Amino acid sequence: MEFDLLGWPEDGPRLRLDYRRFAYAGKFVTAATGKTVLRDPDESLPPLDDDRPAPTGGPDSLPSLAEDVVAAVAFNEDRTDPTTLWLRYVTVRRDRRGDGLGPDLLRRTCEAAADRGYETVRIAANNPFAYEACHKAGFGFTGRETGVAELVLERPAGAPAAVSRETYQSGLDRYRARDLGDPERTFLAAREGAEPPGADGVHSDD
Repeated sequence: MEFDLLGWPEDGPRLRLDYRRFAYAGKFVTAATGKTVLRDPDESLPPLDDDRPAPTGGPDSLPSLAEDVVAAVAFNEDRTDPTTLWLRYVTVRRDRRGDGLGPDLLRRTCEAAADRGYETVRIAANNPFAYEACHKAGFGFTGRETGVAELVLERPAGAPAAVSRETYQSGLDRYRARDLGDPERTFLAAREGAEPPGADGVHSDD
């Protein structure tokens, strides 16, 4: 697996992903954000179970379809704090979800941010699965929410955050109070009273 920093926001990198394989694919075409990816150049793309048409060529200014990318992150600097980087979109190829690629890419992106001189990295999670993945990447819940009810998590750029069970559970409690589907409710019930996962993805109570 290869980590690739495509560029910082001021570099205007563009990434063209197959919307049939990636959520948020359209968010990565814009040049307004920096981007990092994980590539698996030796893997053949699996067949698609999707009847939607393939992406068209589009304008000449768009890059070619990235067929070796398995995960991607888009980010930008905080508008009021130049020491803080916001991770805006995270996507993992649908057939590779559950392989730990999201947390791995988040960790590597934080390391690149630290090398760049950023002190803090933030991200917002809109569901308990994303919340868990962020904790596996060393983030911790801040107790704050965005205007669209996403939970805000952060970590020092150069090291995982120290997260208590109480803080971890307080975020899960926010989701428990919402109208969720069966998979989310099952997950939340399984994590009741649990310790947060470490940056290695392992819960101390597992």
